[in-house]
Amino acid sequence: MDTIINLVLIAVGFVLLIKGADLLVVGASSMAKRFNVSDIAIGLTVVAMGTSAPELVVNIISGTSGYTEVVFGNIIGSNIFNMFLILGIAAVIYPLAVQPNTLWKEVPYSLFATIVFFLLVNDVLFFGGEESTLGMIDSIILIVLFIGFLVQVFLNMKRTGETDTGEIEIMSSPKTIAMIFGGIIGLAIGGKFIVDSAVEIAHTFGVSEKLIGLTILAAGTSLPELATTAVAASKKQSDLAIGNIVGSNIFNILLVLGMTGLVSAPLNYPVVLNTDLYLVMVGTFMLFLFMFTFDKYKLDRAEGAIYLIGFAGYMFYLFQRL
Repeated sequence: MDTIINLVLIAVGFVLLIKGADLLVVGASSMAKRFNVSDIAIGLTVVAMGTSAPELVVNIISGTSGYTEVVFGNIIGSNIFNMFLILGIAAVIYPLAVQPNTLWKEVPYSLFATIVFFLLVNDVLFFGGEESTLGMIDSIILIVLFIGFLVQVFLNMKRTGETDTGEIEIMSSPKTIAMIFGGIIGLAIGGKFIVDSAVEIAHTFGVSEKLIGLTILAAGTSLPELATTAVAASKKQSDLAIGNIVGSNIFNILLVLGMTGLVSAPLNYPVVLNTDLYLVMVGTFMLFLFMFTFDKYKLDRAEGAIYLIGFAGYMFYLFQRL
């Protein structure tokens, strides 16, 4: 009976997370538009942050509750879902053209961020530490790199002279504020339901918190990215589809883990997750390579299928391993 209740709470939590993220994105986009911020900048920042908000909430709750395996499993798992499942589905729906600017800047930055995180948390492997942790200094480094990413986005926007497309509605101030706060409340309550209920189920069935983080939580918190990217692909909006995934992965590694570390450091890092982290790096590098195969600067259906096959293989391996 307790398990059924926990499953219901997880389902309710995911609904609150997704709806909360949606309200936050719409409200924040309206506010940004009111201050004449371009749609391109909104997409790379506000939308990416909104779709990463579930990961941020789940991680901070997990970190402050002492579930460190969930903290890392959720983010690494989410980035794997983003690269292999969501990007794969989007490319199969409609081949995705990638702008050269994104290929040579955002994609490498995503890979760079993952490698830096890998170096920072593997204290035993690289620095002769007694245990591998995400410490306060590590978290500050991640946040600084995140700020650098934002600066790069806005400087690049200025250089390319991007203008507004006028597609974002400017709502009244009370409605905008209500949507932003409503979104934050939905995220907080939904995140609490999901984390507590998922950990209870894990303990009931003797499943590790790492597996819960890499699967249930990673899949659930990636639903906003899935919805946004699939819709963008169906509307043939390649820039939004690619940008959302690459941007979200950068946000997850730098902002979400950085903020979680600032709140809860030090966090013990399970080195067994290095294998999963390697897969994130491989998936990101594959996106770069795919731009020079078949149609240049395009992720076509065959390459999307390769991502999906890789994801299926990873799921099989994961359940064999844990």
